[in-house]
Amino acid sequence: MEQRAQKYKWFVLGDLNGFFGLIFDNLTVLSFLAGILIFVFKFPADIVYTKMFPGTALGVLFGDLVYTWLAFRLARKTGNQNVTAMPLGLDTPSTIGIALVVLGPCFIAMKSSGLGEHEAAMMTWYVGMATMVMIGVIKVVFSFFGNWVQRIVPQAGLLGSLAGIGLALIGLIPLVDIFGMPVVGLIALGIVLYTLVAEIKLPRNVPGVLAAVVLGTALYYILGPLGLVGGGTFAAPPVEFHVGFPVPTLGFLHGLIPALTYLPLAIPFGILTIVGGINVTESARVAGDDYKTRDILLTEGFATLIAGLCGGVAQSTPYIGQPAYKRMGSRAGYTLLTGIVIGLGGMLGAVSFVVEVIPRAVLAPILVFVAIDIMVQSFQACPPRHAPAVAFAFFPTIARLLAIKLGNPDVVPVENFLRLLSVPGKALPEMLVTIALGNGFIITAMLWGGFLAELIDKHIRRSVVYLVILAGLAFFGIIHSASPDGSMYLPWTLSGLARQIPYQFATAYLLLGGLFLFLSFRKIQAE
Repeated sequence: MEQRAQKYKWFVLGDLNGFFGLIFDNLTVLSFLAGILIFVFKFPADIVYTKMFPGTALGVLFGDLVYTWLAFRLARKTGNQNVTAMPLGLDTPSTIGIALVVLGPCFIAMKSSGLGEHEAAMMTWYVGMATMVMIGVIKVVFSFFGNWVQRIVPQAGLLGSLAGIGLALIGLIPLVDIFGMPVVGLIALGIVLYTLVAEIKLPRNVPGVLAAVVLGTALYYILGPLGLVGGGTFAAPPVEFHVGFPVPTLGFLHGLIPALTYLPLAIPFGILTIVGGINVTESARVAGDDYKTRDILLTEGFATLIAGLCGGVAQSTPYIGQPAYKRMGSRAGYTLLTGIVIGLGGMLGAVSFVVEVIPRAVLAPILVFVAIDIMVQSFQACPPRHAPAVAFAFFPTIARLLAIKLGNPDVVPVENFLRLLSVPGKALPEMLVTIALGNGFIITAMLWGGFLAELIDKHIRRSVVYLVILAGLAFFGIIHSASPDGSMYLPWTLSGLARQIPYQFATAYLLLGGLFLFLSFRKIQAE
């Protein structure tokens, strides 16, 4: 066996295909992280590139190096020459979600409190670091209980909440970028759909993602100067490398207290990647690579923790497509290359340069594919009877997206926004309800999906437990917070119509739970 293990070809031609797929996945996520912060929330670019990117990239480097080593170890143990390393990269849903619902709003809140732009950006960075440290700790702890979470919460709740993020945050937002530059964006999207969704090979087996990025970028730089792309204004990016090195720091302690406000987001984001890691490890096992689940989960947990301690603001996770990389013929070389390129490139400024050179409309189709894949998998992996529960879990994320858009002062002036929160009438104000439905959207989606799945399975009393939990969380603003910033509270400290949210939402959940409990004593007729 030892002799056979020495023949393990860890780098083969298939590793190039795997590398291009994995590297562009990570670059796309980094591009949208930067784009959301810099262009949507007007965040200082230098802090994004020199403070946030290096630590974030270090987490990817650490995780991919460990996964590469695990592939060598598995090959040595089994004598299998075809072992494919587990792919690791930045988690798309949580990276975009945290940019939209933690970092961006935090930056606006810090500026509103009187801090200057630079001071507000630095404080937001500290909050982002603290959020990552909390997520890293949660992932390390829950790596020992991931199977328990998976057994307790129906798949419709776990996957439905993720699919809602795919629909509203990962899918719709990139589509706006694609059709903002339709000539280059739609061409790139078409190639991605052709190769990754329809699974039709390009001539000479050219990787679809690479072809989409190269062709889309070439069109942008050819047609852009002619005024034929987007709004007709073209400006070549400056040749500038934003160098920054990830240094372990206790700076996250400055943001720890403010970050507790976002704890309801940090917990489910961490749990979702743990459950996803369990599923990914199982899919790799089915494909022939029997990794230890605990090794995979602990690696991603420590990768996220290390990133947070060194300035990172995005968590890493094992990617779903390990069997797909195996079909490409990849071994361990593609994860090693990706880790080195993302890790060193993030520190030396090469990644930030590439992110600025490649237009987001060209990278956006990769996220659209990810969104489609997440949504489809959510329906396919769950029992068909739970499809309504999966769909029901979409709504809180849609409400959160609306709240983000409407809460942007460039869209709705602040005075109008505040007025809409307190419009009296027969019903609670529509803006206030939208805000409340969107706050804590991940936990809400998980519980809504789980509640309806149990109801569909005629487990009435289990569904009542979900309703009681929803009532308790809503009462203290952990979900359905009446505060625009999503903060938790003691409900009696609120004033005006906002005070009605915790009392009425919690009462509604409890009354519905009481009704279902009453109905549970009635014999249900089999159909």
